[in-house]
Amino acid sequence: MAVDGKWNMTINTPMGAQTGVLDLKADGAALTGTMTGNMGSVEIQNGSVDGDAVKWSANVTSPMPITLEFDGKVDGDNLAGNVKLGAFGSSTFSGTRA
Repeated sequence: MAVDGKWNMTINTPMGAQTGVLDLKADGAALTGTMTGNMGSVEIQNGSVDGDAVKWSANVTSPMPITLEFDGKVDGDNLAGNVKLGAFGSSTFSGTRA
């Protein structure tokens, strides 16, 4: 699938831009993978793929416990969309294929 592989990503947060690596694998409509960054590495959860649309969540514990909910689109070697930051509202994320 077009989403498979490693992505260098940036999440815009109230604490500034957070960067990391996203490693994704699609299997039909299911999406699995890991997010690695300053918070360490976490498995993504509830991942799904529908055409060029992707969704997943990640439970991070650093710097505080929070569930991030991603909703984005793949466009060639670019990935971008919105992310819910728990009690901190919503923001955006973007990524490029590594």
